Amino acid sequence: MTASYYVRPVGRVPQPVGARQHQAMHGVAISARSDLVFAAAELIERSAGQISRRSVPAAELGQLAPRELMQCLLQPREPIAGLALDRPRIMGILNVTPDSFSDGGQFLAPDAAIEHGLRLEAEGADIVDVGAESTRPGSNPVDVEEELRRVLPVIEGLAPRLRVPLSIDTRKAEVMHRAAAAGARLINDVSALTHDPRSLQVAAETGLPVVLMHAQGDPRTMQDNPHYADVVLDIYDWLAGRIDACEQAGIPRTRLIVDPGIGFGKTLAHNLALLGSLSIFHGLGCAILLGASRKSFIAPLSAPGSTDRLGGSVAAALLGVEQGVQLLRVHDVAATRQAVAVWQRASGRLPPG
Repeated sequence: MTASYYVRPVGRVPQPVGARQHQAMHGVAISARSDLVFAAAELIERSAGQISRRSVPAAELGQLAPRELMQCLLQPREPIAGLALDRPRIMGILNVTPDSFSDGGQFLAPDAAIEHGLRLEAEGADIVDVGAESTRPGSNPVDVEEELRRVLPVIEGLAPRLRVPLSIDTRKAEVMHRAAAAGARLINDVSALTHDPRSLQVAAETGLPVVLMHAQGDPRTMQDNPHYADVVLDIYDWLAGRIDACEQAGIPRTRLIVDPGIGFGKTLAHNLALLGSLSIFHGLGCAILLGASRKSFIAPLSAPGSTDRLGGSVAAALLGVEQGVQLLRVHDVAATRQAVAVWQRASGRLPPG
C-alpha cells in the first residue's frame, strides 16, 4: 500500500515588517507569505492503518517531504472573489432562515436581512455570506423554491449596495446558478458539491470560487455518534478527494477553499483536534476557511448556565489566524476584527499605527 504524507507546520516565527529578505533563514514561508513563516513541522506518514509522526526543523523539510506536497505548501494563493489573501479575511454570516442555531428568524424578512448585510460590511466584513437553509444538527432540508424565495431578494438588494463580495451558502445547484446571476461572487457549500448531482457542473460553469466543507453525514443525523480513524487525517484525505473531483470537473485548485467543517459530524474532541491542527490543511494547496463561530462545542467549555459563546468564538478565530487560516466565517464581525487587529499588531504582522 502506498504511504500518505502530511505536513503540519508548527512554531510560527514573528516576522516584523521589513524582514522579508530574511525569511529563508528563519523557516518555511507558507503560500509565499513573509508573515506566515514556521520554524518546524510535524511530518506525518500513514500506511496500512499505521501512523508515524516526527518533528523536523524547517531547514530539513524540503528533503524529507514529497515534492508535490511542498509545492502545495509554498505556492502563493490566488485572490478569492477579488480579495488578496495576504492577511486574514472576515466572512460575515447572514442567515435568512427561521431556524438557524444562533440567529434564526432575526433576518428572515428581506429588509432586515439587507440592513444586517450592510451592517456587517460597516463592521469590517470582507465578504458577506448569505444562506437560506439551516444546516444545524437535526435540521430538516428546505426545497429549492423556498430557498430561492428567501435568498434571491436579499442578494438582489445587497449586490448593488455592497462594496465587498457576496457569498451564497447553499447545497443546491439551482440556487448556486440563480444566486450567481443575481450577483453572488463565491459559493459556500457545506456538502463540498456532493449533495446535488448537478453541483459540480454548475459550480464550474459559474466560474466562481467554491468553499468545500467537510461534513460527516446529513445535518439530520450527523451528530449521531460520529467517528474517525484519525479525525484530522481522515478529513484531510476526504477534502483532497473533493479537490480532485473539482479539478476533473473543470474547477481549478486556485478557485477552491477548504473548510474542515467544525461541528458537522464531530464530537468535542474531534473539534478541538481540528482547531489544534488547522495548519496541516495548507498542504492541500488551497485557502483555508474556519467556521467555528458560536458553535455548540463551546458550551461544554463554558461556565455552567452560560449561553454566551463570543469568547470561545474569538479564541477559535485567533487559533486559526495563528496557523495561517485565510478566511474566518463569523457572526460577530466587529469583535473578531478587533481581536485580529490586536493580534496582528502585537505579533509584528502589521505596524502599530
